Amino acid sequence: MKTSLGARIGMLVLAAFAGAVYGVVGTVAHASTLVALPIGLVLGIIGAGALLLAIRLLSDRWAAIAAGAGMTIAIVLFSGEGPGGSVIAPAGLAATIWTITVPLIAVAIAMWPQIPEPRAASGAGVGREVPPDVSR
Repeated sequence: MKTSLGARIGMLVLAAFAGAVYGVVGTVAHASTLVALPIGLVLGIIGAGALLLAIRLLSDRWAAIAAGAGMTIAIVLFSGEGPGGSVIAPAGLAATIWTITVPLIAVAIAMWPQIPEPRAASGAGVGREVPPDVSR
């Protein structure tokens, strides 16, 4: 089933926006810890992978690329120093892992091969029409 160009562009913009929103939230929350465990980083990476996988499975490769690009751009923009000199995500091991892992996950999910549609088996009686009842 073909989709129109407008619907396709709208889907890509929506996927990029969803990725950007998640990238911002993950960048802000990745430094959260619980009893010295990097819970924000772990949940952020799992969530990013889940979002990208859902977009890839529900749509196509290009939507996953758009979402991954949105995430990566948001991470880069919000990881740096702001105009007033404030830093949202301070540099450290968690920030480095977050900045590297999310784009790698995006590339892996976007480049994963397409799963082929299942075909009907070519056996006797499969895919053939049933003849009408002629016993009347």
